[in-house]
Amino acid sequence: MPSPIDPAERLLNLLIALVNSRGRMTKEQVRASVAGYADAPSDDAFERMFERDKDTLRELGIPLVTVTDAGHGDDIGYRIDLDAYALPPIDLTAAELGVLTLAAQTWQDRTMRGDTSRALTKLRAVGQGPGATDLVAGLAPRVRSGGSVFAPLLDAAQARQLVRLTYRAASTGEVRERRVEPWQLVARRGGWVLVGWDQDREAPRSFRLSRIEGSIRALGEPGAFPPPDPEVVDRALAAWRAGPPRVATLAVLPERAEATRVRAVAPPADAEDRVTDALVAPLLAGRDVVHVEYRNAWELAEELVGYGDAVLVIDPPEVRGHVLSLLRRAAALASQADEAGGDGRVQDDVQDLAVADGASEVRRG
Repeated sequence: MPSPIDPAERLLNLLIALVNSRGRMTKEQVRASVAGYADAPSDDAFERMFERDKDTLRELGIPLVTVTDAGHGDDIGYRIDLDAYALPPIDLTAAELGVLTLAAQTWQDRTMRGDTSRALTKLRAVGQGPGATDLVAGLAPRVRSGGSVFAPLLDAAQARQLVRLTYRAASTGEVRERRVEPWQLVARRGGWVLVGWDQDREAPRSFRLSRIEGSIRALGEPGAFPPPDPEVVDRALAAWRAGPPRVATLAVLPERAEATRVRAVAPPADAEDRVTDALVAPLLAGRDVVHVEYRNAWELAEELVGYGDAVLVIDPPEVRGHVLSLLRRAAALASQADEAGGDGRVQDDVQDLAVADGASEVRRG
């Protein structure tokens, strides 16, 4: 015998039937034609089932109307008031459509991209024209997919199962294996972060999923460690919270790095001294001076390196140091590729950029 239909599916079947009914549906018609009600073993069971589903629809705000037929006495039917159930006409301003676009662009996972694109296409058809998205150009945050390691880590965190992963440290570039008790996966600064207990270091640690190399290996059995103390997790996340705002001074090529330009702020009090320094001034030729606010030096460095030679860091030294570290590591990788038969021009380009971005280091010793 076929298995009984889930109550939620039966409720949806009833709603679809009532919405598409030309007039009204009686109880007998519901029992005979709507999937799920034939499972009722008796008339009394059907009555209880149908009354419960009617109450649920009304609790959900669906306008279920009782209709009597004068020609049939007590013959009662039901329908959905489509005028009350339909959404009013959508009239979005350019700003409102821009906010929706910004929200849709936040998630870049391919499983959601198609649905959000179709929805936005329909909304733009009733919105304020193609210029609506210009309000958020360059401002859209990105939450990158967690890649192939996301699902195994999520499963391990839910099962409280120890995992082994290969991680590339942000500060040193060192790659080593870690044994981790996974606690939580959280979205932070455009990517996913695993928070857990590092058994090798015997301390809470956080790991960017984008820096995990290879696959995740589960160790031992589920339930290997107790649920973490919320206060311990909170302290582990402290490093990812926003710090005090600071300002970095950048030299940017014209019409480049637009997402950085739109965040420009007023120059700090000592900005003039920075850009008129005799060693820095030559670097500004043909470039615009842009001041941006930031809270984490390493995070800003990772963003700026992505612009290549379009952006040079003038100040502060901390951000410039992180940029140089990333560039030198890239140069080393390019060198290895060249030795393996790659294009040596990549190494030369990266090294030239590192020299240019480090030219003002001598100013502060």
